[in-house]
Amino acid sequence: MSEMPIVLIVDDEEGFRSVLARRLTARGIQAFAVGRGEDALAFLQARNVDVVLLDIKMPGMTGVDVLRQMREHGCKAEVIVLSGHVFLDTAVEIMDFGVNDYLLKPCDTEELMDKITMAHERKTEREGKSVNGKP
Repeated sequence: MSEMPIVLIVDDEEGFRSVLARRLTARGIQAFAVGRGEDALAFLQARNVDVVLLDIKMPGMTGVDVLRQMREHGCKAEVIVLSGHVFLDTAVEIMDFGVNDYLLKPCDTEELMDKITMAHERKTEREGKSVNGKP
């Protein structure tokens, strides 16, 4: 892939999101991180993002709320849910908003990189852009 994805990490755990952002950056991904759902929505209004890594259980605005508002505002970013909790009812609800992957924290960095790559490819194909430099 010639172009690396732009990733937004949305997680209320400061230590987790800063470590993850450093790991992704070390692999050549342009990674940004915010700790609140409201900040994520503001960031997504100001900047185009390819993939959002979204925690579900956060104080205030939950990940489901963020996801719902992202879609209402036309955000086309791919979403990978990273959560320390499994909620079957929430999993079903977020799939309705186009979430393709749900990983439990902590997750293997290489597995996450594979998921990010696949999500970026899906978004690129959906938008009709080239992933490998060819139309």
